[in-house]
Amino acid sequence: MNSGNTVLEVKGLKKYFPVCAGVMRHVVDHIKAVDGIDFKIGLGEVVGMVGESGCGKSTAGRAAIRLIEPTAGEVSFQGRNLLALSSSELKEIRTQIQMVFQDPYSSLNPRRTVGDSIGEALVYHGKVQSRKDGDEVVASVLEQVGMSSDAMNRYPHEFSGGQQQRICIGRAIALEPKLIVCDEAVSALDVSVQAQILNLLDELKTTLGLSYLFISHDLSVVRYLCDRVLVLYYGKVVESGSTEELFNNPQHPYTQKLLSAIPKSHPNRVST
Repeated sequence: MNSGNTVLEVKGLKKYFPVCAGVMRHVVDHIKAVDGIDFKIGLGEVVGMVGESGCGKSTAGRAAIRLIEPTAGEVSFQGRNLLALSSSELKEIRTQIQMVFQDPYSSLNPRRTVGDSIGEALVYHGKVQSRKDGDEVVASVLEQVGMSSDAMNRYPHEFSGGQQQRICIGRAIALEPKLIVCDEAVSALDVSVQAQILNLLDELKTTLGLSYLFISHDLSVVRYLCDRVLVLYYGKVVESGSTEELFNNPQHPYTQKLLSAIPKSHPNRVST
């Protein structure tokens, strides 16, 4: 991968959580949620991060973009050291890095309209002068994610789970980011709706030139969307490679077990 085309580069990323005990709550040990991982995401590339629940996927994604502070490591975003940025510099770069969470309803404020939820960030980051000025941008964003513009005057509970996730994706793209971290972005949705959201993400990747870090435990979804895959096991990357290579010729026993757990497309199909 050409370094000039690298959006995010992570080296030796660690995130340890202290374990405290005793009356004085002394630190007696650490949980190594992420234990020294390396990866890159190129321009317009989708990198999948897979593994069972508790393997450190979500923690790795959040630490890589400083939603939580890493214990150690290096993170470079478009050539800038993300871990060395001041709070004001980090605020500036936040427009370039966005996140879509697993549960769309809990990530939307139920007391605010859809227009407010999307438009607030536009005002906060100075993309528009006032909430009213942002209405045109919000309407355009909603249309990009397959929603009608009149949705901006309604509340999250008035929409289905799939529509709520479209709104969350709209909120993420409103600031014109370069990288979006999708943390189990389709796992809470019905299978038919999952396909619609995946197609939307793929379309937006092409039209907006986005890069994704796509965190998921569903290997079928990862195979459809991702260009490369990282397999995490107890906070470490045990295997990585192109999607086609990893699915057709897995090397690590853990990867082989993950792939063997994928449901067959037909119950009578014989494994080869």
